[in-house]
Amino acid sequence: MSSSDPAMTDTPEAAPEAAPDAVPAKKQGTDWWAELKAIFWLILAVLAFHSFIAKPFYIPSESMMPGLLKGDRLVVSKYPYGWSWVSPSFHILPPMGGRMFGRMPERGDIVILTPPGKTSDYIKRVIGLPGDTLEMNAGTLYINGREVKREPRAPVMVEVDPNVPCELDGFGEHRVQVADGKLYCRLPVMRETLPNGRSYDTIDMGYDPRVDDFPRTKVPAGHVWVQGDNRDKSADSRVALSSDGLGGAVPWENIGGRAEFITFSLDGSSQYINPISWITAMRGGRAGTSLRPQEGKAP
Repeated sequence: MSSSDPAMTDTPEAAPEAAPDAVPAKKQGTDWWAELKAIFWLILAVLAFHSFIAKPFYIPSESMMPGLLKGDRLVVSKYPYGWSWVSPSFHILPPMGGRMFGRMPERGDIVILTPPGKTSDYIKRVIGLPGDTLEMNAGTLYINGREVKREPRAPVMVEVDPNVPCELDGFGEHRVQVADGKLYCRLPVMRETLPNGRSYDTIDMGYDPRVDDFPRTKVPAGHVWVQGDNRDKSADSRVALSSDGLGGAVPWENIGGRAEFITFSLDGSSQYINPISWITAMRGGRAGTSLRPQEGKAP
């Protein structure tokens, strides 16, 4: 074969042109200002939701038994009655009258409210509205001169735990042991029905002159009268401010929202350093429980 055959040429192929040196991309640093702005807007959104839509609430006492136990966590809606100076989550506004898009609660609603001169929140049930006259005689409630209907129900049995110790009180011993060996708090229940037909359970241990009697009182305009369902262990409108009560009817602008339902409940045995206890402390059967009173016909 001829050496001139192009298929057998010894001429080397031309070398590719050398690529220009690549310039490495500069490593971008963290934009801390952008991160801080994002965190700020997130916090602002959470606070706005808590202040104007809904927020979680913790039950710190036994004043609303049997419906609510100490350790219950629940959702409080902020919009049903409009908004006022107590609506922001941290009560950063000075006390002022009136509400924006305000609406009075209904008798039987469970509400959170801020006592006059304080910043902590209480949770109570609305019993009286503006213009109502209320009085209590030996534990029997009268609204506008009519006795509020009360019916005895079977005692409630609440398992004894760190949040419900069921300690001996002025009404005697309430602990009972059942067949499975567990201790329960056995408490007498009265079903109460308000003039608008809404009903709920209360606990009435017996006569206590400190809270079971008060003279006829008229609820002023723009105020509500509230009481706890655990009638003998509630600092409410029947109790003086000096005794950590509410000192009478409460201005409606002090209402922060309406209790809706229980999300979960803890028995008080959990420890921060023991994550397993966060689960074992959960009370079963309480999540999702509605806190709205039972509707019915007016008596």
